[in-house]
Amino acid sequence: MASDSFLRAGAVQPRDYQSSIAGNVLRNGNSLVVLPTGLGKTVVALLVMDAVLREGKRVLFMAPTKPLAEQHVVRVLEMMLLSESEVVLLTGETKPENREAVWKNARVISATPQTVQNDLRSGIARVSDFGLVVFDESHRAVGDYAYTFVANECKASKAVVLALTASPGGSRKKIEETMKALGISNVEARSEADEDVAKYVKQLDVEWVFVELPVEYALLKQRLGEMVEERVGVLRNLGYVYGNVKTLRKKALIEMRKRILRDKRPTKYPGMMNVALLFNLVHAHELLETQSVGAFLDFFKRMNEREEKSKAVLKLLSDERTISLLADAEKLSVEHPKIVKLVELISARQGKTFIVFVQYRDQIKRIVERLNSIEGVKALQFVGKRDGVSQKEQQETIEAFRRGEFNVLVASSIGEEGLDIPQVDCVVFYEPIPSEIRSIQRRGRAGRAKAGEAIILITKGTRDESYFWSSRAKETKMKRILKTMSGETPQNEALPSKLKKEKAVKKGQSTMADFV
Repeated sequence: MASDSFLRAGAVQPRDYQSSIAGNVLRNGNSLVVLPTGLGKTVVALLVMDAVLREGKRVLFMAPTKPLAEQHVVRVLEMMLLSESEVVLLTGETKPENREAVWKNARVISATPQTVQNDLRSGIARVSDFGLVVFDESHRAVGDYAYTFVANECKASKAVVLALTASPGGSRKKIEETMKALGISNVEARSEADEDVAKYVKQLDVEWVFVELPVEYALLKQRLGEMVEERVGVLRNLGYVYGNVKTLRKKALIEMRKRILRDKRPTKYPGMMNVALLFNLVHAHELLETQSVGAFLDFFKRMNEREEKSKAVLKLLSDERTISLLADAEKLSVEHPKIVKLVELISARQGKTFIVFVQYRDQIKRIVERLNSIEGVKALQFVGKRDGVSQKEQQETIEAFRRGEFNVLVASSIGEEGLDIPQVDCVVFYEPIPSEIRSIQRRGRAGRAKAGEAIILITKGTRDESYFWSSRAKETKMKRILKTMSGETPQNEALPSKLKKEKAVKKGQSTMADFV
């Protein structure tokens, strides 16, 4: 049994809360560690790894993407007295004939969960060979994601499970689901407000910027809303909508579609067509009010260019109201106020670096083009495999950003987690998102090693507002739940309370809006 530390002298200088958390993990076993981005979850993992390695055991460290798994290899080699032959990266790109030897010999394996799952199934890997299994970004351990398979294998072994995340979910049910999947009973959670953490937190100024939807947009939105109401009425008559529907989200429509698919009545088929129609209308409505008229028009253009069109699409495109709406939208020369405000905000912060998070791909291209018209600003898009961009190309973009070859990264959700994106001065949400997990991930890209800003653009009277308050409420709830689950008394968090929300409404800064 080894006794000397594997940590390089001076390479790791753990903070008190990191040492405390690591000690609790070693005492209590399988643990969920929740720390805000930038406060050293990896250091906690290294401390636990060191103790396990000193006992002569091995470590499996999983991360959801290859770039993040590569990053962990680099960190372990930098921080620990281990050679490159002892710390090995395993991904789907590793040749099968080389993988079995790695599983037998490496002290630390950093791998993607899909690779681990495949090798466990084939029999060349065994969880029982490891004393510690780390699940990075552990909030992904739900459903049929590979983490859940690996976790089940861990339950039959003596390996300690260490789950790391900045955002486990906004409800007790979601957090408990993750813990159950991973076989975890101990929670170690800290927030920026905790006494032992607060002194290490860099200031992150969060600004909520509200803009007014122009009259021209509002009139188009109203006409589109009438078409939405009509479809809701049809679905109500078919027995698939009940009560007074004030808000419609895509998630609810997907659930409605599942219910209709299970229906045995003849109404099933008109129900399916109408829910498909409604889904397209809701999406078009969202693009118009929260993105731009260009994104709205591009959506219909792509629909029209499909070689094979469903009955719902044919019905929507042939509707005289759709034809009239598109004709009027084509004539619209007014820019969406969000892009105007974005240009203003970035122009006023010359010399700063930015990540602008944007939900929709068409809008990303449009924003990049608009920002590149500003003197002193160079913007590049950052999108994923769906858009034909390989991980190698993503890494090249990130390295160019790190070198300062451009100063604004306009990113889809691919930039939220799983990639080693350099810290920036300012993160901009082009639109709020209802997910507290994604909101936390986005904000975590700024205010890490130095003070930063987060700016959230919100269009008044649109779903932007409901999404904004939804994610904030979920985040507040998540922090309270975690305090309770980790045995601490919940404190008042510095997040918008109901009172603050009501004050904002009274000042005219914000009004909650219904969808139709």
